[in-house]
Amino acid sequence: MKVLMFGWEFPPYISGGLGTACHGLTHSLQKQGVKVLFVVPRLFGNEPSGDISLINASAVGIPRDKYTIKSSYTTRRNEAQSVEGNEITTIEVDSPLMPYHEETPYHESSILHWNYSFPKTSETENERVDEKSNELNINFSGSYGPNLMKEVEQYAIVGTQVSKQNSFDVIHAHDWLTFPAGIAAKETSGKPLIVHVHATEFDRSGENVNPLIYNIEKKGLDTADRIIAVSQWTKNILVSRYGVPEEKVEVVHNGVVAEEKKTSLEKKSPFGPHVVTFMGRVTYQKGPIYFVDAAKEVLKEFPNAHFVMAGSGDLLPQMVEHVAHLQISANFHFTGFLRKNEIDKIWDMTSIYVMPSVSEPFGITPLEAIQGGVPVILSKQSGVAEVMPHAITVDFWNKRALAGAICSMLRYGSLMKCMQENGQQEIGRLNWNVAASKVNRVYDEITIKNRKKSRVVLSGSSTKKVEPVELL
Repeated sequence: MKVLMFGWEFPPYISGGLGTACHGLTHSLQKQGVKVLFVVPRLFGNEPSGDISLINASAVGIPRDKYTIKSSYTTRRNEAQSVEGNEITTIEVDSPLMPYHEETPYHESSILHWNYSFPKTSETENERVDEKSNELNINFSGSYGPNLMKEVEQYAIVGTQVSKQNSFDVIHAHDWLTFPAGIAAKETSGKPLIVHVHATEFDRSGENVNPLIYNIEKKGLDTADRIIAVSQWTKNILVSRYGVPEEKVEVVHNGVVAEEKKTSLEKKSPFGPHVVTFMGRVTYQKGPIYFVDAAKEVLKEFPNAHFVMAGSGDLLPQMVEHVAHLQISANFHFTGFLRKNEIDKIWDMTSIYVMPSVSEPFGITPLEAIQGGVPVILSKQSGVAEVMPHAITVDFWNKRALAGAICSMLRYGSLMKCMQENGQQEIGRLNWNVAASKVNRVYDEITIKNRKKSRVVLSGSSTKKVEPVELL
């Protein structure tokens, strides 16, 4: 089995759980004999090596006489690299798009643009023409520019070319940014398309959906031969909000990369023994406002508790202002975006991890927290709660219930230890090999069905084309 897979990020450079999920799933598929041709937005040169071969998709030539591409961003062009005998091939397509795009539902902050400036480049810097081959390379910026929809279209153009240059059995596209590329590859190759939904526009923006993103999602879902949802929570949204038939959607819960489990609850922290952490994108979807409001309530009972908000996002400036407004800045620490080694240090000092997401399709971070020896509190509006029946869950909007759950765990060490032990038993059953097996089964089902479709040849050796028919 060979799969053409469109992703958007690859560790160590990630902005959320999408890159982590793609990395875990791809490696487990490789172990099960699936060859993956993985198209990723941008590589930085220090991605994990080993079984993965990195190929720079900026070097994929687009016939100049067929495509005219204009853009206002640019990046360097890396030289292609190839290592024979690898199961996973990664093709780089630089792009400024983020895997998740949110618009703030809160008031305009006086420091909204604090630390969020982007370089300006000329349109001509976006193109590189090879005069000998008369081909054009698309050099995307890799920054978070405003040309969102144009970049999606350009990514699809490269996807078309990649699908022409490679052989494969099935196409697998992760989330809305890659759906147009997956559709283009299907139209070019005739191969079946699977779209993998890690989040929907209703998760990211509530009822204030971006109609352009919604339309891209809807077209991808309608065009796909099969859909993989990361939870039953997500499947329900696809059925109720996008009109997707239930039988078209397969639920495959995410996993976690196995690491050595920690059993000690002793934490070494410069902030004292009671450290409560929020870790994730600081966006509407993740519910940071409810974490801050709950912190205010917890401090009434535990005045020495300390709260850490780890991550970056469009609501970070508003959260800084909100903490200041509540006069709890002395008990709060904002870290900004963290890398893997920095995250491990946070777990070493954290007593409780809280995920108050408004709508969380799955949520890999709670699994990583439990691996780090940290018990968790989840919102009921999360997919990961489906596979963690012993976790404490509260409605994201109920700040008093959230504060009460935090206080109970801080007050009773036996409860904290029980939650930690139950959590580690549960994640022992959640690994990427299990997820990959389910995805592999979907590949088999869809390719078998695709083989049953063929073009009927009429009049002996005639090559007259007719519409595909379903063969028994």
